[in-house]
Amino acid sequence: MARIAGINIPVNKRVEIGLTYIFGIGQSTAKQILAEAKVDPNTQVKDLTEDEVMKLREAVENREVEGDLRRDRSQNVKRLMEIGSYRGLRHRRGLPVRGQRTKTNARGRKGPRRLSVAGKRKV
Repeated sequence: MARIAGINIPVNKRVEIGLTYIFGIGQSTAKQILAEAKVDPNTQVKDLTEDEVMKLREAVENREVEGDLRRDRSQNVKRLMEIGSYRGLRHRRGLPVRGQRTKTNARGRKGPRRLSVAGKRKV
């Protein structure tokens, strides 16, 4: 089992797909890493040699992935909230940040619908 950047890469997948399990590495970045390390993208993770795994580790270490990337993203959001920018206010209120409509939709960001209680009668 290959362990890169603190993540266990699935053994029964191609290396190109296995690298995408690391937060911050998509398909295009995985291709670049494999080109840097001179590893064939079609090889299975279980067929990698120790030397190839070491090359991949070194190539991934040069990039910002996993914990560092998550920390930077959260610090950016905190900074926006602290300076009181419009985007920061939207983050704070849990509303869509990038100009989407909220009259309808936006349920993923706003949460489940609040059910109104059926008309309470006055005594």
